[in-house]
Amino acid sequence: MNEHPETARVSTGSAGLDDILGGGLDPDRMYLYEGRPGTGKTTIALQFLLNGAKKGERVLFVSLSETERELQLVAQRHGWSLDGIDVFELVPAETTLDPAQQVTVFHPAELELSETINLIFERVAQADPTRIVIDSLSELRLLAQNPLRYRRQVLALKHFFARRRCTVILLDDLTSAQNDLQLHSISHGVVLLEQLAIDYGAERRRLRVVKMRGIPFRGGYHDFAIESGGLRIFPRLVAAEHHADFAAETAPSGNADLDALLGGGLERGTNALLIGAAGVGKSSLAITFAIAAAQRGEHVVIFAFDEGRGTAEARARTLGLPLAETVASGQVRFRQIDPAELSPGEFAAQVRDAVETDHAKLIVIDSLNGYLNAMPDERFLVLQMHELLTYLNQQGVLTLLVLAQHGLVGPPESPVDISYLSDAVVMVRYFEAMGQVRRALSVVKKRTGNHEHTIREFRLTADGIKIGPPLSEFRGILSGTPEYVGSIEPLMPSGEPDGD
Repeated sequence: MNEHPETARVSTGSAGLDDILGGGLDPDRMYLYEGRPGTGKTTIALQFLLNGAKKGERVLFVSLSETERELQLVAQRHGWSLDGIDVFELVPAETTLDPAQQVTVFHPAELELSETINLIFERVAQADPTRIVIDSLSELRLLAQNPLRYRRQVLALKHFFARRRCTVILLDDLTSAQNDLQLHSISHGVVLLEQLAIDYGAERRRLRVVKMRGIPFRGGYHDFAIESGGLRIFPRLVAAEHHADFAAETAPSGNADLDALLGGGLERGTNALLIGAAGVGKSSLAITFAIAAAQRGEHVVIFAFDEGRGTAEARARTLGLPLAETVASGQVRFRQIDPAELSPGEFAAQVRDAVETDHAKLIVIDSLNGYLNAMPDERFLVLQMHELLTYLNQQGVLTLLVLAQHGLVGPPESPVDISYLSDAVVMVRYFEAMGQVRRALSVVKKRTGNHEHTIREFRLTADGIKIGPPLSEFRGILSGTPEYVGSIEPLMPSGEPDGD
C-alpha cells in the first residue's frame, strides 16, 4: 500500500485544472468527471494517468465502453504512448463471442453486474495501482436497472478503493434520462465538462468544479480547448489573486503636442479608451504610443481583432512610424485574433502570457468590437473586461483600448459602454469646417491627473500625428456631430491628404 502525506496533492495532469483546485486532488479519494460525449472526459482522464506513470506510479484504466485499440488511437493523436498505463478492457475483443463473457456487459441481470464489479476488484487487486480511471459509469447504470442498486454498487466501489489507498476518477457521459445526483453525493469531488454550440464559429468548451470536499477552488466556468497534447484549460481570471509592485510613472506618447493634451502622457497601471468612428485615427494614436514604448526599450503586445499585420504595418509606414522594424526586432509583438475561433478565457490567458512571459509594459486591444463578437453576452464582456483591466493595472501595464462607434456620419453609437472602467477616455471625432471633413480629438476623462479640456484638430501625416491649436468655436459637440463655426485662423493647413 502507498502512503501519502496529509498535505500532499495529486496532480490532475492538467496545469490549468491544478491551478483551479489550488494544487490538485486530495489523494486516496474518488472523483467524478461528467459531461456529454465529446467534451474531453477520456482525454483529461488519460492525462491524469500519464502524469502518474511519468512519476513511476502504477496506473490502471478500466474501459467499459472503448476498446484498447480506440484508446491507443486517442493517445497517438495527442502524441502520447500508453506503455506505462495498464488498460483493462473489461470485454476483450477476443472473448466477445464467449457467452460467459458476453452477458457480463450487454445483458442487465443481477449476475452480470456482480460479475462486472468482481472483475474490476480482481484486476485492481492484481495490479495494485495508485491511480485508477473507470470509463464509463453509464454501463454500470444500465446493469443496475434501478437507482438503489446503482448507488449501492458505486458505494461498494468507493469503500473498496478506500481500503486500497488509491485515487480514482469515474467518468460519466450523462446519458441517463434524467439528471442523477447519486454520484455527486458519493464522490469526493465533481468536475463538469461542457461543449457549447454557438451560432457561428467553432464550438466552445468549458468546465466547472461542482464540488470538492475540503479543497478551496476557483468557482465558475473556465474555458478550455482540446489540442494536440490534451486539454488546455484556461482558469478564470481573478484579479485579486495578482498583485505586483511597480513604479508609478508617466509613459509619454513621443508626440509633444499629444502629451501636452494628456497632461504629460498616460500613467502606468492605468488604461485609456480611444473612442470614435471607423477610420478616424484611433489605431494610429495607439500605434504612436506603441512605437514610443518600443523605442524606450519596453515590450509591447498588440492584440488585433480587426486588421492584419500587413495592413497595420502599411498604415504605420504612411505615418512614418517604424512598426514593421519593431515587430521584426521582437520589441513589438503583433497577435492576430480571430474572435470566431477564440474563447474569452483563452484570450485572457494570452494577455496574461504577454505580461508574465513577454514582460509587456504596453498592451493594445484593437478593437473591443472584435472582442465583443467573441462574447455570448454584453454583460459578460463588461465583467470580463473589469477583471482583465484590474489585473493589468495591478501589474503596472498601460493598456490602450480601441472602440469603434457605429456610423461615419450622424450621432455615433457605441456597441458597449465601458467608459466607467476606463481611467482615461480620448474621444476622436470627424467634424465639418470650410467644406472639408476634418478630425478633432479631446481628452474627456483622466482619473490620474490634469489634462487639457480643449478640442484640438489633428492630422495624420507622413511625419506622424500633427496636432493643431485649441479650437473654441464648435457647435454640436454633445450631439456627436461637431461642426466648427469659427474663423479659419486656428484650422490646420490642408497639406497632404490624411490616411488612417
